[in-house]
Amino acid sequence: MQLAVFCMFFVCLHSPHFWECSCQASKFNLDGDYLIGGLFPVHYTPDSSRQRRPVAVKCDEKPFFLTGYQLLQVMRFAVEEINNSTTLLPNVTLGYQLFDHCSSTLNFPSSLQFLSHNASVNAKDDYYHHLPKVIGVTGPLSSSQSITLAPLFMADLVPMVNYGASSSALSDKVVYPSFIRTVPSNKDQIQLIIHILKHFGWNWVAFIGSESAYSLDGFQLFYKLIQSTGICLAYNELLSDTSQLKLIFEKIDMLHVNVIILFLGELKAEEVIAAAIRHKLGVKVWIAGEAWSMYQPLTKLPGIETIGTVIGVTPRVSALPGFTDFIHQSRTGGPAGAGLSDSGVCNQDCETCSSLSPEDIISESTAYSFSVYSAVYTMAMALHNALQCNNSGCNTSRTVYPYMILQEIKRLPVFPLSQLYVSFDENGDPPAHYSVILWDTTHSGLVKFRPIGTYDNHPSVNLTIDDMQIHWHGDGLVPFSNCSVECQPGHVRQQDGQHECCFSCVQCSTDHYTNHSADLYSCLACEEFEWSEAGSTTCEKRSVEYLPFSDVFSIVTLVSASSLMALSLAVAVLFALHRSTPVVRSAGGSMCFLMLGCLAGSAASVCFHFGEPSALSCALRNTAYIYFYTVCLSCLTVRSFQIIGVFKMAAHLPKAHALWVKYSGQWLVVAGVSLLQLLFCGIWMAAGRAIPVRDTTSFKDQVVLSCFSKSTIPAFFSLFFMCILSALCFLFSYMGTDLPKNYNEAKAITFSILLCHMSWAIYVTVDVISRSKYVQFVKAVVELSSLYGIMFSYFIPKSFIIVFQPLRNTQEYFQAAIQSYTQTISLVWRLSTANILMSRPSVEAVTLPQWQLEVLNVVCIECGVVCVLNVVWCLVL
Repeated sequence: MQLAVFCMFFVCLHSPHFWECSCQASKFNLDGDYLIGGLFPVHYTPDSSRQRRPVAVKCDEKPFFLTGYQLLQVMRFAVEEINNSTTLLPNVTLGYQLFDHCSSTLNFPSSLQFLSHNASVNAKDDYYHHLPKVIGVTGPLSSSQSITLAPLFMADLVPMVNYGASSSALSDKVVYPSFIRTVPSNKDQIQLIIHILKHFGWNWVAFIGSESAYSLDGFQLFYKLIQSTGICLAYNELLSDTSQLKLIFEKIDMLHVNVIILFLGELKAEEVIAAAIRHKLGVKVWIAGEAWSMYQPLTKLPGIETIGTVIGVTPRVSALPGFTDFIHQSRTGGPAGAGLSDSGVCNQDCETCSSLSPEDIISESTAYSFSVYSAVYTMAMALHNALQCNNSGCNTSRTVYPYMILQEIKRLPVFPLSQLYVSFDENGDPPAHYSVILWDTTHSGLVKFRPIGTYDNHPSVNLTIDDMQIHWHGDGLVPFSNCSVECQPGHVRQQDGQHECCFSCVQCSTDHYTNHSADLYSCLACEEFEWSEAGSTTCEKRSVEYLPFSDVFSIVTLVSASSLMALSLAVAVLFALHRSTPVVRSAGGSMCFLMLGCLAGSAASVCFHFGEPSALSCALRNTAYIYFYTVCLSCLTVRSFQIIGVFKMAAHLPKAHALWVKYSGQWLVVAGVSLLQLLFCGIWMAAGRAIPVRDTTSFKDQVVLSCFSKSTIPAFFSLFFMCILSALCFLFSYMGTDLPKNYNEAKAITFSILLCHMSWAIYVTVDVISRSKYVQFVKAVVELSSLYGIMFSYFIPKSFIIVFQPLRNTQEYFQAAIQSYTQTISLVWRLSTANILMSRPSVEAVTLPQWQLEVLNVVCIECGVVCVLNVVWCLVL
């Protein structure tokens, strides 16, 4: 576009019609030692119709623009104030040359006046020492106009201190090295608008702009900066000459958008607002850009109060003391107006201006007044430094080139001006100091601009809005402009469609929580030692559960285990002192000490169930108990089998019994069982030993510390072997329940095995239905009950006889018991034989004399008694 403009411009230079409007000096000028150029839109071009011949536009033929004329007066006021100062530029007079800049592309003759030297613009070889008419230029107002004209001044590094162009493209110092501005850039303005949206919780908005550089830049910045803010652009439109506003409003209503960002120039914004009133768009929230946020003609539109709430942003302004008096003097022809005549040539003519009253000018929008004022002062202070001015005066003999003014502007420190401060960053942009204003329509048709907040980005970003001052149209509440209702605490978003602002809400499950400041779309998992209910926003600390040694259940169990170990030791001592008595011999003799030692070892292993689980306690709590209990169980099994063999099988298998006695079969069996179980336990420890684990799934608010086996196969073999041994023990002991009381260990063993099986059945049931820390307590109790069953059913009765019934611990008593048992068995045998014979009538009975029968019975009984006694005594000895 710029290339086309320049081509057209250079063609026009050689056209005889180009200077049709000759740019002779007029009263738009003020002579001085140094001149400043000014471009102001006193008139505006409503359309961009094509020119059929190369002519310069005559601005006075276009519609009048009061805001531009007021800004022109601000510049005249600032120059006069500087010339009257005794500290700034003493003995130096500042002048100006002002032009009505009403078009983006057809005002080049006016701009060339600034670059001319002796009324001509020549091609130059030495740019470094080129001295144009002005030392700097301020204006024009819009970004499009500034971008078009800026290349004319960049080559000579003529400072272009702009008061209204906010496009962020002008911050590029590679392309625009001498462009400075006193109004914040669009980036700052868009960031403020985004902060306002976030302040009120709006995330479903529409953006209406145009194809101007100002609007295009604003739209691109807005689209870029909202990406990580949670704000969605529901609709956007860049207006052209063919845009149909009615259709645009219908789309906005269809999308249920209640907030519209109107990022347009004053005149285009007036067209959109008028159409909204005409088409009865309804109550909306309008976010006004700085260009029209304080545009007075808009406030006078009939029905302006029906469009809704207007919230505008504008650079912070400050009153200009003396400006009102200056306007009154200039309009009455006083000294202030001596340098200006509102009639002239080449865009220095304004017929309408003479008919304006001072009140018309003073009451016009002041959005850019301070920007113009500070732009003039910026160039004046730079000239002051370039001339090396001090209290005694300035060095007027020094030649000042425009690039020197640019250098001094870049060196300027922060300086106060009319209760505000002026400064520039490395891009020539000032810090953002905005006011947030509300259009107050509650005064019977009068619209007042009410400040409701401020925004600063230096030294830090800070937005303050007084919500109490806002009167919302409609129900008085903050309007809702969101695609979806915000999720309740404990819920996260599940996106619906392409816009992230459109979503449904899903409740987080247990052990998860939401943190909307960190992630709006994911349920965050609690840490291992934390828990939460479904729909939570925080996690609670889990209690770490295990049975410490200080727990009352642990103490009771450990006391019981210690008592059993002490009891085992006491019984062992008692049996050692009476090892030659029949009771000790009939109980197993030296094998009793092995059994008692295994009972004590099993009781000691119970201690590993308490305290915080460790690798050692997990490995030994099961294997130690199973091994010692298996050895003890093997002794009981051998004793049961041995008793059955003595009383019921010795007579039928005498050779086998003899070998059993000769080679100490009971010890061989016990040794074999012990070694086999030791092998199983070793494999268990090597391949699948239990390790400490944290159970975080059984209880929502607890972490149960327990032990877990890597592999169950080695444990299965060890446990299966113990179960087989237990079953054999029970079988043998049950077969001997009818033996003599003195040798009736079978009854005690049967009871202890039954108690063991019942106890373990209880434990298995508890382990299946519960995972609490008290499962280990139940297991310890079950193990102790099995051990106490053996102790009280097998050893304690014998210890009681040894201590309290010594008469039953004699050989005579045992012989009498055996003889009584033998007689009983003989009688039963004879009765059984008689019953068999009587049940066979078809067979001829064998008849013997009476005396032979009696002899046979006596012999059989005596032989049986002798045989049994011999076997028993051999076993005892």
